[in-house]
Amino acid sequence: MIHTESEKRGWVVGITGASGSVYGIRLIQVLLEQGYPVHIVVSNAGWRVLSEELGWSVGKKEQVLKEHFGGLPGKLQYHPVADIGATIASGSYQVEGMVIAPCSMGTLSAVANGTSDNLMTRAADVMLKEGRQLVLVPRETPLHAIHLENMLKLARLGVRIIPAMPAFYFHPKTIEDLVDFQVGKILDSLRVEHQLFTRWNGGEAASRLPDGK
Repeated sequence: MIHTESEKRGWVVGITGASGSVYGIRLIQVLLEQGYPVHIVVSNAGWRVLSEELGWSVGKKEQVLKEHFGGLPGKLQYHPVADIGATIASGSYQVEGMVIAPCSMGTLSAVANGTSDNLMTRAADVMLKEGRQLVLVPRETPLHAIHLENMLKLARLGVRIIPAMPAFYFHPKTIEDLVDFQVGKILDSLRVEHQLFTRWNGGEAASRLPDGK
């Protein structure tokens, strides 16, 4: 569903301690650029990964978020992961849905088993009970049977599982290209329009076939 500017509801974006925090950061940026309100939840391990992978100074969390996202059209709201009384912990608070990118196996397990012991997992549980969109972006390899069983359990509940698996058919030139592909796939699932990557059009080989067959 596409909303007008005045009708846009917010999205919740969670960032955990799995590698790949850049996916969540880029997703937040694109949503804010399009004028969506965004609620951010970052786990304690997630802040550490932001520091180690992106070089963020995370001593003053709200300040660093303002430095990176300030000035964009959408409204940004940060919620500490321990704040279980935050708006997004209640099903009566209206949002479109939630994305956890990247999603650690620990968080995925907690969501799969209904363990709402912090705001991240509580907000995800709210998405499930209210029938709203929930997208998880696991970033782990290799995967063992428990990981796979938890993903299957969530998929059967309607959760979209979009692993961090970039494609190469569009001939990416930079790491940013690979990140944008992944974020674009997330946005496709949310039905949010974007132009982050070139879509497959059949390829050169297909265009050479007679009658396009």
